[in-house]
Order: sequence, then structure tokens, then C-alpha cells
Amino acid sequence: MIEGFTALYIFMLAGFTGYEVISRVPVILHTPLMSGSNFVHGIVLVGAMIALGHAETNMEVVVGFIGVLLGAGNAVGGYVVTERMLEMFKSSKEAK
Repeated sequence: MIEGFTALYIFMLAGFTGYEVISRVPVILHTPLMSGSNFVHGIVLVGAMIALGHAETNMEVVVGFIGVLLGAGNAVGGYVVTERMLEMFKSSKEAK
């Protein structure tokens, strides 16, 4: 039972810390920072898949599956943002 409280405490601490860090980033820097952190999204996705693989109860499977879905969406969204950002730097004239 102690392990569950420790995991919940770490989750809450990580959520609070993430919110505080992201809320202090200026809007102009948000897109480059998020696109540059795509590797973190991939690590989160791998962690969620490992947690899902170790799930034993139905509730753990459901939470793990939701974690994998959200992690995958986060990773894909990061790459979409990166692609849009790179489009801004392309010349409007076609190269000859």
C-alpha cells in the first residue's frame, strides 16, 4: 500500500512541477521547446508500454492503455508541431 502512495506522490509532484515550468515559458518559445522535446515524448510512450506490459488487474490495464494512447498522441503532436514550424522557414519561391 505504501508503494501506491509513493507513486501517487511522485505523480502529483511531477504534474505540479511540469505545470509550473511550462506556465513560465514565454509564448514565443513554447513551440520550439516542445518540438525539441520530442525525444521525451518517445520515452514517456515507452514507459507507458512497459507499465501496460506489467499490468495485472483490469484497472491497471485500462490506466496503462490510456497512458499509451495519450503518450502516442503527445509524440505524434510533437512531430506535427515540428513539421509546421519547419514549414515557416521554407522559401515561398520554388528552388530552380
